[in-house]
Amino acid sequence: MKNSIYIIIAIFLASCANKESNGKLNIVTTTTMITDMVENIGGDKVNVQGLMGSGVDPHLYKASEGDVSKLFNADIIFYSGLHLEGKLVEVFEQMASQGKNTIAISDALDKKTLIGSEYFASNYDPHIWFDVDYWATMTAYVSQQLSKADPENADYYVANRDAYLEKIQQLKTELTAKINELPQDKRILVTAHDAFNYFGRSFDFEVVGLQGISTATEAGVQDVQRITQFIIDNKVKAVFIESSVPRRTVEALQAAVKAQNHEVSIGGELYSDALGSAGTAEGTYVGMYQHNVETIVNALK
Repeated sequence: MKNSIYIIIAIFLASCANKESNGKLNIVTTTTMITDMVENIGGDKVNVQGLMGSGVDPHLYKASEGDVSKLFNADIIFYSGLHLEGKLVEVFEQMASQGKNTIAISDALDKKTLIGSEYFASNYDPHIWFDVDYWATMTAYVSQQLSKADPENADYYVANRDAYLEKIQQLKTELTAKINELPQDKRILVTAHDAFNYFGRSFDFEVVGLQGISTATEAGVQDVQRITQFIIDNKVKAVFIESSVPRRTVEALQAAVKAQNHEVSIGGELYSDALGSAGTAEGTYVGMYQHNVETIVNALK
């Protein structure tokens, strides 16, 4: 399947040039978070197609032939990078080698400030959208790239960038106020996989994930036993499932705690690697983050 995708890429790129539709830039994005950002900045000057929908796990996502067609027809491809889209990395590299404008938004960040991870292919934790300041930096970078590709509409992209940055700054203020309702000793977040380290660093939470940074790593019996004891020792009130990760591992953890004559509730569903459904508040970056913090604080306080 992988070889057939490369053949399709080669045929497409050899036979045609980049295309525009109705004078607008054709843009393909990977994750729902990036799709939301690009739609906010690009507005009605761009056509945006997101490869991944609500609840889709980017760690495990594989490109279909239909996806390759979308990628070929794009003027710009925006993806997260840091091997978040692990199974798409070689496709992006192939596209870039053939001259496609393929942009990892994580290139905007100073790698020295990232959370390291020897267990992940990039050596960094890729869940960078949970640092609101990082998201603002990447917003400015995407605006710059759009302006470079479409200089006639540069002022439009800058105005949309500024409006979106204002929303992001307001979001940070709201999140900080909500989290301040939670005493420091209750700021312990136990989730399905280790996606919330940047959130933890930003808002002073201890974060524990059943699975590793990538959902390609399964949680084992020892993981469940270790975190069960952690929950008991720290009197953790609630644990959380994630929209893009099967809930069975968290339910197994809850059962293991109960078997030790302790109780822990499932505090709700968090959005980790994907936004909520399109057309809902949680289907936006701002709404997703508001939902997550409301859910966490209300369950733990």
